[in-house]
Amino acid sequence: MTLTGGAPSEADRRVEHPSFVPAQLLADPDAAPERGPDGAGSTGGRRRVHRSVRDWVVDVSSFLLALAGGAVFVGAALSESPPPPDGLVFADVVVGSLACVLLWGRRRWPVQVAVLLALVGCFSDMASVAVLVSLFTVAVHRRLPTVLALSALNLAAFFVYTAVRPTDDVPYPIVLGFGLLMTAAVVAWGMFVRARRQLVVSLRERALRAEREQHLRVAQARHLERTRIAREMHDVLAHRLSLLSMHAGALEFRPDAPPAEVARAAGVVRASARQALEDLREVIGVLREANGDPATRPQPTLGDLPSLVEESRRAGVRVRADYRVPELGSAPPATGRNAYRVVQEGLTNVRKHAPGTVAAVLVEGAPGRGLTVEVRNPPPAGAEHSVPLPGGGTGLVGLLERVSLGGGHLEHGWTTDGDFRLRATFPWPTGPDAR
Repeated sequence: MTLTGGAPSEADRRVEHPSFVPAQLLADPDAAPERGPDGAGSTGGRRRVHRSVRDWVVDVSSFLLALAGGAVFVGAALSESPPPPDGLVFADVVVGSLACVLLWGRRRWPVQVAVLLALVGCFSDMASVAVLVSLFTVAVHRRLPTVLALSALNLAAFFVYTAVRPTDDVPYPIVLGFGLLMTAAVVAWGMFVRARRQLVVSLRERALRAEREQHLRVAQARHLERTRIAREMHDVLAHRLSLLSMHAGALEFRPDAPPAEVARAAGVVRASARQALEDLREVIGVLREANGDPATRPQPTLGDLPSLVEESRRAGVRVRADYRVPELGSAPPATGRNAYRVVQEGLTNVRKHAPGTVAAVLVEGAPGRGLTVEVRNPPPAGAEHSVPLPGGGTGLVGLLERVSLGGGHLEHGWTTDGDFRLRATFPWPTGPDAR
């Protein structure tokens, strides 16, 4: 897994199978509320959300369920002895069907629709299921006080219904208990759905916020590392380039100088230019430490790796080192310094995130073949390798900058055998360019 940066693409923000997700869960949490032509909020401070395919399926199913359930209740009323008058049944069917049509507005006006259906439910068998659907919608979209108030209104409407349309076939306590049970079940179901959706929205917003914060940390880390590189380039190259400019200017303004002096100045210019190029190769990929004086602190090389390993062992890290290079000190200074930093970061991560494990350090390479450094360790006891490593995530960002600017390649991640591996490869030229 190669570390990458940058802002997330639109593809990364898509929700898998959005047609099967409620529209409210797909809404942008940062979007402003919809406003009317006069500039005022037309949705009461809420974002206008268009129905998803899932919402349309649920709405059509609820409408058909209300019609079918109402027809069942009307049929049950007609089977009573004596049956209700035909005029009353016709009015019940017409008014109840219109009440079912009101369900199409339950998402936008849940409380108003629930109140109207509760009033119709005082005498209509056809509207019985529609009343429960509207109460469920209120339980999903409104707070507990509103839900309790609408539940009380529905129970009152049910009491009125039992008084207006009494039945002798079923004892009154059973009818009353059935009404209470249905109301409680619908309200509980709706509140469960509400709580689950709130949890999903909360987790989604938290994930988006964490993603934004992580990208900000990465951007800040990159900016800091590039600033450090620019400062070090100035500190290292300013002296060389100023010396080169001074001797070149002397050659320009003293064309009549003795040949020996001209040759000496030309040699200084050539040596300064070569040293400046060497310093430039060294400074690319080199990042200063956060503390200490970089002007006076000696920079580590590949030959300092054994000391680093011993220091980690003294700190309590179990390290197994394997050096497969002709000579540690023979690597170019910049390459050795970058390789040293990779091993240092790997051992630091082992000490922080996998205490008690054995870290395996591998250094192999030769001039012309390149240099490879690798630090791997198993997960700590009781941990799964799929769990992301904790931390700010900026240490590897700075390491990537160092390795990339030095002409190398950095990889990190879990291997197929369950170990976490940090691996970097660097070029190791031969001949005069090797130093």
